[in-house]
Amino acid sequence: MRRFEIFDGMRGYFLVFMMINHLIFVGGYWMMEVNHRQFAFVEDAQGFVFLSGLLVGMVYARKMIKGGFAEGRSKIWSRAWELYRYAMGVIIAILVLRLVLPDASRIWSDWLGQTSFTDPLRLGAIATFFFQPTFMDILPQYIVYMLFAPWLIKLTLEGKWAYVMTGSLLAWIAGQLGLQLLFIAPANDFFMRPDNQGVRVSFNMLGWQIVFFSALVMGALTSAKKIEWNKIFTPEKTLLPKIALAICLFFMPLRIVTAWGLMPEFMIGKFASMEIRADFGPVYLLNFAAVATGMTWLLIAGPKHHSAWVRTFAAAVSWVFTLSFLRLLGRHSLQVYVWHVFIVYVVYYFDGRTAELTQFAKTIIALFCISLLALPALWRERDKWIGEGTTSKLAN
Repeated sequence: MRRFEIFDGMRGYFLVFMMINHLIFVGGYWMMEVNHRQFAFVEDAQGFVFLSGLLVGMVYARKMIKGGFAEGRSKIWSRAWELYRYAMGVIIAILVLRLVLPDASRIWSDWLGQTSFTDPLRLGAIATFFFQPTFMDILPQYIVYMLFAPWLIKLTLEGKWAYVMTGSLLAWIAGQLGLQLLFIAPANDFFMRPDNQGVRVSFNMLGWQIVFFSALVMGALTSAKKIEWNKIFTPEKTLLPKIALAICLFFMPLRIVTAWGLMPEFMIGKFASMEIRADFGPVYLLNFAAVATGMTWLLIAGPKHHSAWVRTFAAAVSWVFTLSFLRLLGRHSLQVYVWHVFIVYVVYYFDGRTAELTQFAKTIIALFCISLLALPALWRERDKWIGEGTTSKLAN
């Protein structure tokens, strides 16, 4: 199955902004405040999860169609096991650095707690995803979702996609109501350690699963040729993009005032209850659905629209998402994501060991770190850059 370059570009785009947003400096830095998350309740993690679900649905549905359910399930679980090894590998690498780097335990204490190789209960919590160190929380989502993916893809291919989406919606509602706490609360008591941390997760999987599984259904239906996007998104059918734009414009001022702490106190409590990021609350769900719909229409129908400015805007968006650097990162998104976590921890460590840096220095470091994202991708494509067979000759 040929790669969809624009999907790779999008994943690369999200990885770049993850790097920008995850770099933590004393006193902060300006690049973190100048990106799309300041203007909409849509963030990189949502797009990353959605695209992963979409590609899982597309790729493995096709494998199931050709080789049957058992083969598709085996390949999905094999991928989940690969993700698990990467998730555990990056944690082990950081814990090793914590042992050898001076003062690393103090600097990383907020991110790792008192995690160490001598605490089997904490290690067990990490291995079972009940304790997720800072910025090591996206891969556990994928792994859990992919355990269920084979049956959901099978149901979708059998024409029962509505049942899948109904179940996903009910799970999302359960997450908003906090029903997961019936299980999480006793687990938190069980895994509690001297650092007063038991269960530690950034994402409520009951809430966030709707992003992954809705995309998985779309991807599976696409591979089964049961949905034709070119007929849904046409230059003449502008109702959906207009609704999407209206939703985005409605929420934009609300996002700006919350991002800059300008919302009146008498509104904060009510509004905050609807926009809990960890639960993927209603505000995030509405905004993501709107942006995803609008962006899809723009990429598919925009280039053929009668308005010149719409065609120009569509061309600009397509140009960004097809930049070779972004596509390079997206082709190896798993390895680049893990590498970005390692970079973020190292930068945070050295920032904690130095005097506060200037904004110029922080900017240079951030740009350098973005360039470093390409290293694992270049390594995995090294035969393309230095010639096939060269690596084997060097090894000999």
